[in-house]
Amino acid sequence: MDRTGRTGPFSRRRLIAVCTATALAVPGLAALSSTARAADADLARNGGFESGLDGWTCTAGSTVTSPVRSGSSALKATPAGSDYAQCSQTVTVKPDAQYTLSGYVRGSYVYLGATGTGTTDVSTWTQSAADWQKLATTFRTGPSTTKVTIYTHGWYGTGTYYADDVSLVGPGVDAGQPPAAPTGLTVGTVSSSSVALSWSAVAGATGYAVYRDGAKVQTVTGTSATVSGLTPSTAYSFQVAATNDAGESAKSSTVTATTSAGSGGGSSDLPPHALVGYLHASFANGAGYTRMADVPDSWDVIDLAFGEPTSVTSGDIRFNRCPATECPTVESDADFKAAIKAKQAAGKKVLISIGGQNGQVQLTTTAARDTFVSSVSKIIDTYGLDGLDIDFEGHSLSLDASDTDFKHPTTPVVVNLISALKTLKAKYGSKFVLSMAPETFFVQLGYQYYGTGKWGGQDPRAGAYLPVIHALRDDLTLLHVQDYNSGPIMGLDNQYHSMGGADFHIAMTDMLLTGFPVAGDANNVFPPLRPDQIAIGMPASTNAGNGYVAPAEVTKALDCLTKKTNCGSYATHGTWPGLRGLMTWSVNWDRFGSWEFSTNFGRYFG
Repeated sequence: MDRTGRTGPFSRRRLIAVCTATALAVPGLAALSSTARAADADLARNGGFESGLDGWTCTAGSTVTSPVRSGSSALKATPAGSDYAQCSQTVTVKPDAQYTLSGYVRGSYVYLGATGTGTTDVSTWTQSAADWQKLATTFRTGPSTTKVTIYTHGWYGTGTYYADDVSLVGPGVDAGQPPAAPTGLTVGTVSSSSVALSWSAVAGATGYAVYRDGAKVQTVTGTSATVSGLTPSTAYSFQVAATNDAGESAKSSTVTATTSAGSGGGSSDLPPHALVGYLHASFANGAGYTRMADVPDSWDVIDLAFGEPTSVTSGDIRFNRCPATECPTVESDADFKAAIKAKQAAGKKVLISIGGQNGQVQLTTTAARDTFVSSVSKIIDTYGLDGLDIDFEGHSLSLDASDTDFKHPTTPVVVNLISALKTLKAKYGSKFVLSMAPETFFVQLGYQYYGTGKWGGQDPRAGAYLPVIHALRDDLTLLHVQDYNSGPIMGLDNQYHSMGGADFHIAMTDMLLTGFPVAGDANNVFPPLRPDQIAIGMPASTNAGNGYVAPAEVTKALDCLTKKTNCGSYATHGTWPGLRGLMTWSVNWDRFGSWEFSTNFGRYFG
């Protein structure tokens, strides 16, 4: 969100293509081996996609019932932007052994290949296949190779491709027996949104699967786990299974735990449904200046835009009110503070928002972190504010190449921000309001991409807000992602969704309330947030930013998410009547638009 109203940072940056070991190859098939030996087996799991995408990790893709080469299903995937829609799986193989990889494809520029062979990685492709065409290649594993990754993908801008009956034929590996069921499952620390578990180690286990109410929610390599994203004052049951290459053990005995009541992530006295808006307090633009006293009572949370740093890496945040030369109707400091107190007396919350498009903040050092805490505290104390909103955009958050786990971040700008926010929360107590306004690029895009990626080359900012949100989920009052100024984003249906209608808001919000695997890794899931923590971010008018939707579309989105009615093509994974509400950029632009946005909110929620 910026001073002009139109932010558009997503549209100004694109992901760099994911680098893989695969390169464009000369068309043609590698020489095939002779008849497979009697001991050979097909080692590819779910090569016909009859069980959906089970066994496969896909950056984009779904299963379809037509066209299919055999059986009842096939893979359909569509390259988009810098993603060429790769689906892959890792297979256990024997060292120094010969394997034949084959599959059937349809479409233009479709590839089939294997990496990690320990010798020469291979690929084959077709320039154009109007009907099912077989691709095949062979490779020999290296003397110490025990796993290879097989894949299929399309190419940039070439449209949808299909794949079916993928097989990897060669010597099988005796995986042995699955381990025994774990014992000693015990409940540890319980909070309003998480439960800690521990259990005894199992001989021969290489990992453990954690089940909540019968559904697998997490996999770990150690003998403990914390299941988060839970609802306060709710009873849950848990089991654990041990895993190795041979499969999964029986589940352990069941333990139960009830989460504590909690405080709703701070500020428990917010109304059940809240309207959040940014007030242009330090600048004027086409929307004009709005005095604090003139903000209507319909606004429950007012974010003062913006506190900005003295330099990108200083951590020294200053809030300078709009000068009279730019804002002729600006009130005095005394009147501004008095108006804030009046809003608070009426039950409203007033926060300082840090960042915006022009306010790049990089806490690269602990000194910058400490300066951030002290300078933000000074602003809060000077104006008697209720809390803090983090609106970091642009290059404020970026992940180091070695930082690949959102649950355990190591990048200094991320670690220091988390530390600073926890310090501020502890200083001001449970009523301190903490909110965040990231762009889709930094949150939902994490479903496909996280940081620079396994092979490098991706934009290191992709998904970079996820570790901050996750670390502070128990302290977070509101998350209102900016569902605007955004490029197309893939939803949990593995389809791309674009701005301009209710469908985009439904898909983006469903991801936050359902949780999602980060970078397509089913073993690394970003847990869902509570519905009372979520407000949907929208522009107040066509002038405020790209992605404006008319009141009728706003109503459709709310109906679908809170009542499961009036939905479009996207199927949500739940119904959330406790959704907190809406956020908009901005109060000023809503006033410019004759209060259309806030009037519709009041009409819907009463």
